[in-house]
Amino acid sequence: MNVSARPKIRLWDYVTGSARLVRMTNLVIVVLTQYFTRILLIGPRDEWRSIVGNVDMFVLSLSTVCIAAAGYIINDYFDIKIDIVNKPERVVVGRYLKRRWAMGAHQILNVMGAVLGLVVSPYIFLINVFSITLLWFYSERYKRLPFIGNFIVSLLTGFTLLILTVHYPANRHLVFIYAVFSFFISLIREIVKDMEDIKGDEAHGCRTLPIIWGIRRTKNFLYLVVTFFVLTLFVMAHALDNNLLVLLFFLLLFPVSWLTFKLSKADTRRDFREISSLCKIIMLLGLITMVWA
Repeated sequence: MNVSARPKIRLWDYVTGSARLVRMTNLVIVVLTQYFTRILLIGPRDEWRSIVGNVDMFVLSLSTVCIAAAGYIINDYFDIKIDIVNKPERVVVGRYLKRRWAMGAHQILNVMGAVLGLVVSPYIFLINVFSITLLWFYSERYKRLPFIGNFIVSLLTGFTLLILTVHYPANRHLVFIYAVFSFFISLIREIVKDMEDIKGDEAHGCRTLPIIWGIRRTKNFLYLVVTFFVLTLFVMAHALDNNLLVLLFFLLLFPVSWLTFKLSKADTRRDFREISSLCKIIMLLGLITMVWA
């Protein structure tokens, strides 16, 4: 009886492990962000039903999800030893899923992402191949270097919005502002995560900003990033002569100011984890402002 029960347990481990490995919640957020951008920023809004049912939009979004999922897999594949120290409860590869299975899934998802991009447009295909290549080098090499890994992840986050303007060019300047918003929030969060994970990263030879600069200097750098982030948003909104967008960004100053205050007081791993979560909330609030932009 015990023998017959084992396959069921193993199958469930594969299912739950796979969902955790590809960060299913994050993938859903990517899809919602792309569709909200397509409907609310690119428009026309009153044709939202046809946009939701548009085949090209579905295939484009699916290609993005495949590449993002592959990126999460290869990142965990290379970071098993580091994650055992930083996040032992989240380790999937080698515990629930074989390394060989993870690498195979990574390759299949990348091929799917590239092919689906080609179905929509050769330009989407080229961007997808560029993203796939960048994600590989990020996970294999650049993640362990100061700032460049943070920059790559943030750049690809902005790309999830910008890629829409390649096939749907309407209101691309407005989309660009929100892509910049996503880039900066992601950059702040990535550096904060490095501060949270400093113990495991240092033990395995990583050279992230908190390791080479220390926590205090990294915080000072983040204050500069936040300042530049806020100024850039207001300059871009003003350039579009969009007073409502200026007002919306002004309201976002409150949670951003709270983030800066929390950062100044942060000292423990738990503090930095809370700031990382706050970055997600600010990203969500920014997404909500699309309704009025």
